[in-house]
Amino acid sequence: MSEAQTVRLTYEDGARAVELARESVESYVLHGQREQPGSMRDAFYARTGAFVRLQSTRGRGRLRGCAGAYRGKDQLGHAIVDAAIQAASGDSCGSEIESQELPHLNISVCIVCNHLLTNDPLADLELGRHGVAVDSGGKHGWLYPTIPVENDWSKEEYLTRVCRKAKLSPFAWQTDDAMVTLFEGQVFRERNDGGSVEEL
Repeated sequence: MSEAQTVRLTYEDGARAVELARESVESYVLHGQREQPGSMRDAFYARTGAFVRLQSTRGRGRLRGCAGAYRGKDQLGHAIVDAAIQAASGDSCGSEIESQELPHLNISVCIVCNHLLTNDPLADLELGRHGVAVDSGGKHGWLYPTIPVENDWSKEEYLTRVCRKAKLSPFAWQTDDAMVTLFEGQVFRERNDGGSVEEL
């Protein structure tokens, strides 16, 4: 097992992470530009992974974009900007975010605290605590730590869904050539009522 350096954000840092993700999405969608993190809080200089998730607040709240990585070589501020832009692009969920959608997006950010490579996903996985990434044969898929709790999934269903997202066999997580990584992350998101950011 390998473990990354632990990173923990305060609530204020988490709220700034979500704000930075929204600024990055808006700058990309409205102006085609990459937002610069600017003067960053100390925590944003840590080199760790980050994910950004964009969900529509209309109708059933379908997923509009998600991107990021659990391993980060860049400083956190830049990792958030890059993930936000990728999530808003057509490469994420098939269609690029359009300007009229911006007021109807709920943006969340997952800051990776640490990660470990596991040989026994069922034993090591804790629902609600771990996100999961699966790599096999050049294919890669991942899901947020909060997703199985939101959807009332078992450990097996969670692992199966990650494999499907990676376009692998649903049971690829059980094979020797698949790498299963569990990552712990702090998830911060905008409240649907337009109020402050919440930590999940």
